[in-house]
Amino acid sequence: MSIKKAQQEVDNWINNHGVRYFNELTNMAQLTEEVGEVARIIARRYGEQSEKESDKKKDLGEELADVLFVTLCLANQTGVDLQEAFDRKLELKTRRDHDRHHNNEKLK
Repeated sequence: MSIKKAQQEVDNWINNHGVRYFNELTNMAQLTEEVGEVARIIARRYGEQSEKESDKKKDLGEELADVLFVTLCLANQTGVDLQEAFDRKLELKTRRDHDRHHNNEKLK
């Protein structure tokens, strides 16, 4: 699914299952909360912190999907075409960073 289609699907979901979008500040707070949940899983599962029994059942994919959903909500309600923005960003990073990363001794 393209990012553009994902934005449309989220908008359809909001219109058919939600009452309306939460305001931008509420969605920003939700995004921060969801990123925190991803960080908790990563820190405990792949980092040096021990993983609590209750954390072992958490699904990283589900939490990443929550981040994506709220990001798409924010893009929709602020008029951002995230497909276009992502395509531009990927092109920029490709031009700017190709040699930089290949020449980075820390990555070899």
